[in-house]
Amino acid sequence: MPFDLSGQTAIVTGGATGIGEAIAKRLAEAGATVAVADLDKAGAERAAAALPNKSFGVQVDVSSPGSIQAAVEEVLRKTGRVHILVNNAGVAGKAAPVQDQTDDDFDKVMRINVYGVFYFCRAVMPHMLENKYGRIVNIASIAGKEGNPNMIAYSGSKAAVIGMTKSLGKEVATQGICVNAVAPAVVRTKILEQLTEAQINYMTEKIPMRRTGEPWEIAAVVHFLSSPDCSFVTAQCYDASGGRATY
Repeated sequence: MPFDLSGQTAIVTGGATGIGEAIAKRLAEAGATVAVADLDKAGAERAAAALPNKSFGVQVDVSSPGSIQAAVEEVLRKTGRVHILVNNAGVAGKAAPVQDQTDDDFDKVMRINVYGVFYFCRAVMPHMLENKYGRIVNIASIAGKEGNPNMIAYSGSKAAVIGMTKSLGKEVATQGICVNAVAPAVVRTKILEQLTEAQINYMTEKIPMRRTGEPWEIAAVVHFLSSPDCSFVTAQCYDASGGRATY
């Protein structure tokens, strides 16, 4: 099978719903044992129960380094290895002009979207370095490249994810570890419930394909970047945008 993941363990954050659930399903179907990591413990266990290869749910708060460390240790106890980390968990934040954004509004988005990626990468890196192998895929956004109005925290957070991906990918480029990002345009998931219809239309109108993406379409890109076949690709950001991105 192309991009075979048999015998590998993958952690997918925010894996209980939406894009994360689609990624977990795709990786499991390719042979991986998936640790579905989510703040919603019941949701993580439900999603994992539908997957093969003894996949399992793990409760984690990605804004807490202690919670992340405990989750990684749990995965290692159960499987012995972490081959793949997909940092998918994220929030859109409040849709409002900058003057109406509070410190708490901004901080919440950064804690989950930026600090969560940093904490998880830091937690798995010693293990990946020891084994001279790893694949990390961070879910960014086209908003991180182009900026969406009334979404200053989200746009800024996803720009940070792209920058961190490029930095870390270069840092470990000679260690058998590849670090890449995927930047979707608007995808039809529950996260859109946090946005106004006007914002959704603004984003969709910029997509040459004139439609939103589907979770499985993002998962297909993540699958390659998570696989051993992704051996000479690192520190890159792959757009999954229906043609929207301009650079």
